[in-house]
Amino acid sequence: MTPPLQDPALDNFRAIADAIATLFFPHAEVVLHDLRTQKIDYIANNISKREVGADAALEDMLSEEISERNIGPYEKLNWDGQKIRSLSSVLRDSEGHPIAVLCINLNISLFENAKAALDLFLSPSKLIPQPDALFRDDWQERINTFLHNWLRERQLGLNVLTREHKRELVLALHAEGAFKGKSASNYVANVLNMGRATVYKHLKELKG
Repeated sequence: MTPPLQDPALDNFRAIADAIATLFFPHAEVVLHDLRTQKIDYIANNISKREVGADAALEDMLSEEISERNIGPYEKLNWDGQKIRSLSSVLRDSEGHPIAVLCINLNISLFENAKAALDLFLSPSKLIPQPDALFRDDWQERINTFLHNWLRERQLGLNVLTREHKRELVLALHAEGAFKGKSASNYVANVLNMGRATVYKHLKELKG
């Protein structure tokens, strides 16, 4: 099939099609349908095996009663059985008449497969309770649990803690018996990004 001569009026839309297809390569195809000729005008990253110059079959889109600017997203199957998520944008001339439709077709099969793999990998059904023999004396685990519960209750993050926050946290950890573990002071100092001497200073305040 010999492709028709391309209308320069659609040049900007072809450039946009190339830009979208390049950004999402190799997963996105962008098809430009010329409503005036009812032909496919341009295809960027052809994954649907359609051809430029083939029938667009979009006669219904010529009506000026079409109010939608964007139609979708909706799903369909590609020739190879892979799932495609599509969105179609109605393009108009300066007088508001529909002249073209830009269809973005995103192959989501890869993402669905990745999601399925992640769901399987992260499935809690594969976990067992923490073995007592390993975690009975795991003071780091207990510090981590208390620390993040403390942060969550106050809606804080480790990277925004002030000096006073860190002081309060050291004192709260002490009240929980967190510093009974060997090298616990070093661990807390590293986690809170503060000097070990500062941790000892706050603990000394309690004794004083």
